[in-house]
Order: sequence, then C-alpha cells, then structure tokens
Amino acid sequence: MGVLTRMSTIVKSKMNRILDNAEDPRETLDYAYEKQREMLQNVKRGVVEMVTTKRRLQLQAEKVKANISTVENQARQALAAGREDLARMALQRKQAALIELEGLDQQVAQLEIEQEKLTHAEQRLQAKVEAFKSKKEIIKAQYGAAQAQVRIGSALSGLSEEMGDVQLAVERAEGKTETLRAKAGAIDELAELGVLDDVSGTAGDPLSRELEQLTASQNVEDELAALRGGPSPDDKKALPGG
Repeated sequence: MGVLTRMSTIVKSKMNRILDNAEDPRETLDYAYEKQREMLQNVKRGVVEMVTTKRRLQLQAEKVKANISTVENQARQALAAGREDLARMALQRKQAALIELEGLDQQVAQLEIEQEKLTHAEQRLQAKVEAFKSKKEIIKAQYGAAQAQVRIGSALSGLSEEMGDVQLAVERAEGKTETLRAKAGAIDELAELGVLDDVSGTAGDPLSRELEQLTASQNVEDELAALRGGPSPDDKKALPGG
C-alpha cells in the first residue's frame, strides 16, 4: 500500500505540474468571472420570483378583502330582510375570509423579509463580482506585461548569445586580416631589398654580383674591339708573346 500511495502521489504531482504549465491564468480568471456572473443571475432570478410570488399573494389578499366587504353587505341586507340565518352565514364567510386574509398577510410579510435579505445578498454579490472583474483585468494586464517582458528577455538573451558568436567571428576575421597585412608588409620589404628580383635567389650574393659585373665589362670590351676591327682582349691574350 505504501508503494501504491507513493506512486499515486508522484502521478498526481506530475499531472498537477503538466496542468499548471498548460494553464493560462487569464482563461482561468475569465472562467471564474463567468461562474460568478451565473451565480449573480441566479440570485436575481430568485429575487424576481420572490417578488412575483409576493405580488400574487397581495392580489389574492385584495380579492379576499373585497370579498369581506361583499359578505358584510350581504349580512346587513339579510338582517334587514329578517333573514338572520342568511346574515349569520354571511358573517361566517366573513370570518373565514378574515382568517385567510391574515394568513396571506403573514405570508406577504415573510416574503418581504426574505426579499430584503435576498436583495441585500444580491447587492453584496454584485459588488464582489464587479470588484473581481476589476481585479481580473488588472491581473490579466500584469500577466500580459510579464509575458512581454519574458519574450523580450528571451530575445535579448538570444541576441546576446548571437552577438557573442558574431564577436568571436569578428575577432577571428581581425586576426586573419592582421596576419595578411603582416605578410604583405614582409613582401613589400623584401621587394625593396631586391631579394624578390632574382628568381634564382642569388641576387643578394656579393660574389655573384661582382662576377656578373666583370662579365658585363668584358663583353663591352669585346664589342668595342670588334667595332675597331682589331682582336679582342681575349684574342690578344691567346697570341704568342701576348
């Protein structure tokens, strides 16, 4: 039994949590307000029915009063005609009518008391319903505002996370940009030094530059000798005694 009780408690707890998450307080407040309005309408109908019953009894009492006046006149007429028996019968009817009228008056008085109580209850209930309506609208407005704040907070939280990712992307882009700029600066510096002019990579060697200059000078001398028609310096060196 203990296990079953615990399981039942757990199930009820989970169901209450599910219902609580699914419940919209605004709908619950509107439903409660409609139920109160129904109660108020029932009380109003009760007052109307009581007033109608009282009015019916009052009309009946008026008829009884009229009947009493009639039998009194009949008793006088019968006594004037010497018919005491008829006069006595009329007076007996009068007494019965008086008893009936007294009962009707008591019922009317009792209904008036109940009507006053019910009217006061209706007025109190009306005031409570109106107060609940005002409070309901305030709570609904507050709930709507809280929902809006939650949505805005969620949006801002999501935006904050997204902006964090964007910031990381910006930082990475800036880092890559700085790296590329550094490489470009190095290339410009190497170009100014002339390192990039020689594809073979020997342009920066002093010996290579000197040999190139000697070769170029010899070529110039050879071309001048050819133009003069004489042997070039190399050819002179090759002759005996040169």
